[in-house]
Amino acid sequence: MTEHEFTAELWRWQAREEETGGAWFFVSLPFEVSDLIDEAGPRKGFGSVRVEVSVGGSTWRTSVFPSAEEKTFVLPVKKAVRAAEGLVEGGPCTVRLRTVD
Repeated sequence: MTEHEFTAELWRWQAREEETGGAWFFVSLPFEVSDLIDEAGPRKGFGSVRVEVSVGGSTWRTSVFPSAEEKTFVLPVKKAVRAAEGLVEGGPCTVRLRTVD
């Protein structure tokens, strides 16, 4: 298990069906963190890696996914976390992330 802490911008994925599918928000992992995760662990579907994430007082388990567009792993940030932690699109998001099996 590897743990990382970083701050990155929260951004909205521009989905083709955004009107019906809702908005998805992500944080792009810094390249050095992405490289370490890429080297460290087993991959699941779509090349994802299971992680436990803390943002402020919120902690949850999810996966990070490789993004060809971003050229790094991206972390989805669910609505409940954004609301609880006062996160806004384009604003900073401080993340503690560790890989899990």
